[in-house]
Amino acid sequence: MNINFTKGEGLVPVIIQDETSMKILMLGYMNEEAYQQTVAEKKVTFFSRSKNRLWTKGETSGHFLWVRDICLDCDNDTLLITVKADGPTCHTGAVSCFNTTSDKGFIYQLERTIHQRIDDDVIDSYTNSLYKKGINKVAQKVGEEAVEVIIEAKDNNNELFLNESADLLYHYLILLKAKGFSLEDVEAILKKRT
Repeated sequence: MNINFTKGEGLVPVIIQDETSMKILMLGYMNEEAYQQTVAEKKVTFFSRSKNRLWTKGETSGHFLWVRDICLDCDNDTLLITVKADGPTCHTGAVSCFNTTSDKGFIYQLERTIHQRIDDDVIDSYTNSLYKKGINKVAQKVGEEAVEVIIEAKDNNNELFLNESADLLYHYLILLKAKGFSLEDVEAILKKRT
């Protein structure tokens, strides 16, 4: 990459984006040394203007940002890095440093909620109670919902079709959890097929 570090007095802005939700997680700055370290280690390292040194995101929190792709803008002076984050990106504990109300990535948020209900053994949670019934019951529920989607697809009631589709997707996310997988695993297979 022919990055122009001279425009910003040795620094270029770096936008960090989650690879699955596509949410913008943070903005940082890199000098050439930080960029080279990021490429070599496959985890994001910035040049901290306040610390006046290289700073690997996650070096104290353990919430590293693992590089999936690096793109350079048309002016060669800004980077977009898509990452897999090990945890919250913001120092406040939020997923993103930007307080957005966007619904982008909602399915992944739903998946995280499903995992939380199960992992935390939430007693009054339908999700957790279905999960506890075992893989056979969860798979049966997915099958029932799939049949209901097919039935509604043949009718002309779009509202019922969409509601049954939502039920199928929700129960499928529980099945993925029960099998020890995630949407990212399915997404990786689909990406290989393109």
